[in-house]
Amino acid sequence: MPTWNTLDARAPRIIAHRGASGYLPEHTLAGYALGARLGADVIEPDLVMSRDGVLHARHDLILSPTTDVASHADLAGRRDVLDGRLDWWVCDFDAAEIGQLRSVQRESQRPHRHDGEFPVPTFTSILALARELSVELGRTVGVYPEIKHPVFFRQCGLDPVPALVEALLKTGMHGPDAPVWLQCIDAAVLREAFEACGNPSYVLMDAASRSVEGASFLTSLAPWARGIAPDRAMLWDRHGNDSGLVDAAHAAGLEVHAWTFRDDADPEPFASPRALLQAAMTLGVDALFCDFPDTAVSVRDVMSAP
Repeated sequence: MPTWNTLDARAPRIIAHRGASGYLPEHTLAGYALGARLGADVIEPDLVMSRDGVLHARHDLILSPTTDVASHADLAGRRDVLDGRLDWWVCDFDAAEIGQLRSVQRESQRPHRHDGEFPVPTFTSILALARELSVELGRTVGVYPEIKHPVFFRQCGLDPVPALVEALLKTGMHGPDAPVWLQCIDAAVLREAFEACGNPSYVLMDAASRSVEGASFLTSLAPWARGIAPDRAMLWDRHGNDSGLVDAAHAAGLEVHAWTFRDDADPEPFASPRALLQAAMTLGVDALFCDFPDTAVSVRDVMSAP
């Protein structure tokens, strides 16, 4: 077996980003299940809150990009302007109303034949699904929730952190060995969640808003965070030269979970999506967020062959 450059020298984990979102509408139970059945080790829901405090899986604060809300005549008058945008805002709907909606594919180039079939899942339903998939597949299927827009929700009088922690405590899926990892771009909010439940936690890093962080920042995370989750653009320069971030994180004892790998997106600075995946795995990335998890599993299998 090959020796991997990951922190624990094991093969990198594959994360079904928003489910198998390259094939089915994102953030649906069907998409998460497909991701796991295609070989992903972990399923990844983004979490937002309804106005009655229920955690649902959506990436956006607005509902029109990924649901059929516009087709519901009884909800047509519920559009509102926030932050200068006119749309249906998730915080204006209660869980029962969100339960009426059905998911649609966000990306025009991806299949739309399942638009309108799948409801918007709650976080508790995703945790239950992961347990069912673990039994079905004979292996642990992890869950990797991202706490989305926590400052916005707190300004609305809602707080996703206690709701997340309560769900984990009620299901016994808390603690350092739980198959539920936490992520958030706000390190302070993530640390708050970690201190409340002890689950492995990963600080998201966005290349658009911050440069490659220095060793002092990484060292400051080590006492509580399990790792970092950087934009893959932070791993290399525009010529494909190693930025040193993976080595620096590993030196601080932190894993690196990179995002996002897509078969239908520009693989720059590499020649193909598979070459991009191979480069990340060669570099020692510990986990990869993938819209097409079967492609990443295939690349990992090839690299694992003796």
